[in-house]
Amino acid sequence: MNLGTIFLSEVVGTAMLLLLGGGVVANNILPKNKGAGTGFLHVNWGWGIAVFAGVLVSYKSGGHLNPAVTLGLVASGAKEFVPGIPVDAMSILTYLGAQMLGAFIGAVLCWLAYKRQFDEDAPAGVKLGVFSTGPEIRDYAWNTITEILGTFVLVFVVLASGHWGDSATKTPGGLGWLGALGVALLVVGIGASLGGPTGYAINPARDLGPRIAHAVLPIPNKGSSDWAYSWVPVVGPIIGGVLAGLLSGVLLPK
Repeated sequence: MNLGTIFLSEVVGTAMLLLLGGGVVANNILPKNKGAGTGFLHVNWGWGIAVFAGVLVSYKSGGHLNPAVTLGLVASGAKEFVPGIPVDAMSILTYLGAQMLGAFIGAVLCWLAYKRQFDEDAPAGVKLGVFSTGPEIRDYAWNTITEILGTFVLVFVVLASGHWGDSATKTPGGLGWLGALGVALLVVGIGASLGGPTGYAINPARDLGPRIAHAVLPIPNKGSSDWAYSWVPVVGPIIGGVLAGLLSGVLLPK
């Protein structure tokens, strides 16, 4: 195992995540789509399945797909990300860089899939909504708190799942793809419970990479990329992930 393999694995997984995740939003909100108007719960399930697929194909890297997960593991005191890859500055940067690149690529692929729909007349905010999140009520402080809480739940439960199969709980480990399914269901649950105020980015790369793609792609009448809000779905998830990692040592006894 080497960092090149880790980088490729995270790029592929995060691209899959954004292709399918952005795709379910595009299907729901862009004009002239079979899935138009099917609702937010449909979006939640689509993102959950996107996470499931992304985690499965990024098996070599452990399927982080999210800087908040990577930094949460660092804050938890993890010594290795996967066997043979120690937690150090180079491996952290490898994960974060791959996640950002993969998210950008996945957003571009989503745009290609829905190119004709993007070319149709639609409000600029609707087109941006395929790529990145935005609040229903714009209040930067409270929007950040929402993202902190949602990401805390994600990373804390992911870290807790790592204890299943250990000698203390006496439960079977090595669940393979069922572990990916568990994370997928968790993402659906977070969206259904906490996703309403901000659209639940809970992942800095998921929001920032596609927002950059929106800024550079030739989308007709796309309007602003809303950079004034862009820091919220980056800062909030990072804080939430790090807090989950730090508190896991206290609230998740080994």
